[in-house]
Amino acid sequence: MSFGFLIAYIYRGSAWQRAVIFLSTIPITVLMNSFRIGVIGVTVEQFGIAAAEGFLHDFEGWFVFMACLGVLLSEIWLLYFFSARSAPFATLFDLDFGAGRAPAVALERSAPPLSRSVWCGLSLLLLAIPMSLHFSDRRDVFPQRSDFAEFPLAQQGWIGREESLEEDVLEVLKLTDYIIADYYHDDFSLPVNFYSAWYQEQRKGASIHSPRSCLPGGGWEIQKHQIVSVDGLADSTLRVNRVVMQMGSHRQLVYYWFQGRGRNITNEYMAKWYIFWDSLTLRRTDGALVRLVTYVPEGSDITVADRRMASYLTAFSPALPDYIPD
Repeated sequence: MSFGFLIAYIYRGSAWQRAVIFLSTIPITVLMNSFRIGVIGVTVEQFGIAAAEGFLHDFEGWFVFMACLGVLLSEIWLLYFFSARSAPFATLFDLDFGAGRAPAVALERSAPPLSRSVWCGLSLLLLAIPMSLHFSDRRDVFPQRSDFAEFPLAQQGWIGREESLEEDVLEVLKLTDYIIADYYHDDFSLPVNFYSAWYQEQRKGASIHSPRSCLPGGGWEIQKHQIVSVDGLADSTLRVNRVVMQMGSHRQLVYYWFQGRGRNITNEYMAKWYIFWDSLTLRRTDGALVRLVTYVPEGSDITVADRRMASYLTAFSPALPDYIPD
């Protein structure tokens, strides 16, 4: 979009054409990067995870960026072609920097004094240099917490059976600690799958993956998404993303939220913003994803699954602060 704005600025054409050039950078970027992700998926399937890392990954990003510029220039050429202009294509851009170099004396006489805004910009730049050095030398603060290996597997009639993630999945997630387990209760015929991923610091490519991106896989589709408060908990302020997923006649109910640094967050973008803000103000980027999944049989009332989820949270949510500290 920055390049699109620059090209639109130097483009010699009508206002609507400049607007089209700038705004078209958005779909161009989305489509080209979607194509890049598809290519990465194919290459990873054929050649392994190394095809999505290192130099090859950086090269793909650079190549797609240059291809986006090529598509943008092709769009400008189409505007030129259908406008039926007689002037050469190169004259569409205002790149006239003068026919020659003026004498040094004339330049000195004609040089305007620096404006107030320029002086303000220079002052801010001088202030930014020591501030950037200060922030680059800071180290994150890591809170004390218990490992998920100690998370209770039995509570208020719920009995858990712990599982594990595969190594290739862990390499992608780059998490610090996690737990995944199926919990059963005699009052319910189906289990609740509990998963939480803890990140000690969310930097250098290691950050929480949103379930909205990961869950719709294997044919599952999101049928309904809403943000709700879970009733009956000691912490009545707990809000979760409630997602109903369906594949054919099969349904799943999913609860998830982002927890850490004293916040219960349901919005992915707000979670990213608070990572940035807390890294500046608290020197912390730690946090966790908490996710619960339960199966909803065909023809059954989904409120039964909601009660199952609420019962599990009533039993285990008081234990979460030991593993996801505020």
